[in-house]
Amino acid sequence: MIEILSPAEVARARVTGALVGDILQSMRERAVPGTNLLEVDAWTKEMILEAGAESCYVDYEPSFGRGPFGHYICTSVNDAVLHGLPHDYALADGDVLTLDLAVLKGGVAADAAVTFIVGDAPQPEGEALIAATRRALEAGIAAARPDGKIGDISHAIGTVLGDAGYSVNTQFGGHGIGSTMHQDPHVSNTGRPGRGFRLRPGLMLALEPWVMADTAELITDADGWTLRSATGCLTAHTEHTVAITEDGAEILTLPSRR
Repeated sequence: MIEILSPAEVARARVTGALVGDILQSMRERAVPGTNLLEVDAWTKEMILEAGAESCYVDYEPSFGRGPFGHYICTSVNDAVLHGLPHDYALADGDVLTLDLAVLKGGVAADAAVTFIVGDAPQPEGEALIAATRRALEAGIAAARPDGKIGDISHAIGTVLGDAGYSVNTQFGGHGIGSTMHQDPHVSNTGRPGRGFRLRPGLMLALEPWVMADTAELITDADGWTLRSATGCLTAHTEHTVAITEDGAEILTLPSRR
């Protein structure tokens, strides 16, 4: 299903997106050495419920996971890059942490992810990964223009990641989003320009470049959810939900206090 949202629905998406951005910013500030991933999950739950919103993850049960997910935020550490299941782990100085959050409010969902270094320990490889995904996301957003194609976005993202020396996994990527978290069209993190679904105002997309330092192969944890690099290398994942407008792409998941 591909949804084209009305201006009123996009307005509600701005509210949902700001909530996602605010929660991620709050969790980033609170995730310090010694913080337990289960604390991050509990704090996220509290903020979602206080806002009168719903988690897109608690009852999430796709074919690729061992569902339902049962938690409120994805917490992926170091070699974990996607769908990290919160568990009893205290963050260490220098950990590379990815927080991925999707929320439904006012009938519209928003989805975003941020990767950062916990504490103050030097982590140059992690910083390079994070910087590459951020540049790739910026390039993808710049390519998301009305009457363009999904392939334009994929090509822009893949070019940045490839130029940075990283291989691109195409099993998981960006996606349409609207009244539900995951919709068509799929947005691969590499592709050919001029191909795929035509972009038009009212289309919302979650764009999410992610990379692993020295591999494109994923393995699944025993928890049935957490996806890790096959070599144990560091990873990074950056994501925003955007709405296609008459002028380009509007980022919806920036925090309201920035």
